[in-house]
Amino acid sequence: MPDHSPTAYDVTLCVEDLRTALAGHGITLPSLRVDLPSFAGRYGPPAGLVALGNCNTATARALAAALRKTATAER
Repeated sequence: MPDHSPTAYDVTLCVEDLRTALAGHGITLPSLRVDLPSFAGRYGPPAGLVALGNCNTATARALAAALRKTATAER
């Protein structure tokens, strides 16, 4: 059975895409990165996780507002 897990490059592109999309809303997640330990083993979730990291409450509120605005616009 072929392995369809994302590569580190795939996840890096995903992180950069997310960083760019967030920046379009004026949002920066300083800890946004590829979770390298997720590539170390095959137990548990599939390899290739994105670590969103920590952010302050102002950033969390801005992110929530951007998501709500987008969800409302899509209806």
